[in-house]
Amino acid sequence: QPESEYKVSSFEQRLISEIEFRLERSPVEESDEDVQHDEDATGQGGAPFFQTKLKHYKVFEGMPVTFSCKVIGDPKPKIYWFKDGKQISKRSEHYRISRDADGTCHLHTAAASLDDDGNYTVMAGNPEGRVSCTGRMMVQAVNQRGRSQRSTPGHIRRPRSRSRDSGDENENIQERHFRPHFLQAPGDLIVQEGKLCRMDCKVSGLPTPDLIWQLNGQTIRPDSAHKMLVRENGVHSLVIEPVSNRDAGIYTCIASNRAGQNSFNLELIVAAKEMHKAPSFIEKLQNTGVAEGYPVRLECRVSAVPYPQIFWKKENESFTHNTDRISMHQDNCGYLCMIIQPAMKEDAGWYTVSAKNEAGIVSSTARLDVHTQWQQPHTPKPKKVRPSASRYAALTERGLDVKAAFFPDSSPLQPGGLVESDDL
Repeated sequence: QPESEYKVSSFEQRLISEIEFRLERSPVEESDEDVQHDEDATGQGGAPFFQTKLKHYKVFEGMPVTFSCKVIGDPKPKIYWFKDGKQISKRSEHYRISRDADGTCHLHTAAASLDDDGNYTVMAGNPEGRVSCTGRMMVQAVNQRGRSQRSTPGHIRRPRSRSRDSGDENENIQERHFRPHFLQAPGDLIVQEGKLCRMDCKVSGLPTPDLIWQLNGQTIRPDSAHKMLVRENGVHSLVIEPVSNRDAGIYTCIASNRAGQNSFNLELIVAAKEMHKAPSFIEKLQNTGVAEGYPVRLECRVSAVPYPQIFWKKENESFTHNTDRISMHQDNCGYLCMIIQPAMKEDAGWYTVSAKNEAGIVSSTARLDVHTQWQQPHTPKPKKVRPSASRYAALTERGLDVKAAFFPDSSPLQPGGLVESDDL
């Protein structure tokens, strides 16, 4: 009976896709021929491409099987074959690997055995990229009197009455089981106390593996703080919220099915919860007055953990940056100040400083008054003159001049008159 093609299930196709994904990103073993013989590029340049892909076959034990595909690329791709993710040596005695001049690649076995049941992947690679495709071989046991069915360690087969694709109800088809394999697993984690912790993993296997989570060897039971979730894309999650000190330790995720089990470990470190203290003013802003043209400082002192954000505003106008005349300052000890130099009449008004952190917010408000500077008017000092005996005397800046009082046209009084002044 010749080899017959068949379609794989959607689950098997997912397994195949995962195998191809891993292989295309994993190193391969190079033979001496591969290392010494590199095809020269023709100048076109192109990643490998499958013109025809591998097919899935269902065969009876002892039958010959040949997987074939056609791949092109520039430079000419190197070809690697794998069975269930393990590379097949070109020097294998059981499998014969060949390649035609037109790019058609073959993997041939003269007599299929139960051990040959599995997924066969061909990968083509050149400097432009890698590409792969997979064919499934299902090997059915031939029942003979006095002959037992062989089974290999690590794999479990069970008989079933008929296959999905066969109409012969008396066929004894062997179902392949796959040991669990983790496709995604988290590394060690550091999470702050009180926060959420999520551990995600993805596992393949046939039949679908069961998962359990352990902390320091003890199985974790779901409760209000510990939840086990499974998403539609197959990702399993352990969610812990809120994280406490009791959650610190070594976590183990164990996946198991009929074919075996697999596991991974990680360490969760719980960081101490950060101390939070809402801002409070040790010294508040004080009402201040200043003469126009002089500098003025509005200052206060605040305490908070962690150190707060600081905001200044004048009535409804916020200060976002320093200017040539107005600057805002703060230090690591909680001292805050705004310096205005010189103060102008328009600077008068109500000023508010606010301090905010995760624990809260606090504000302080004070008034700044700017007044016009008062200046004393400059007037000459008065002079005191001692009057003479005559009531007709005339006072001048030079003293007493009796003659000038009666004879305006006469010459001024010569020095020598009586004058009393503070300047004398």
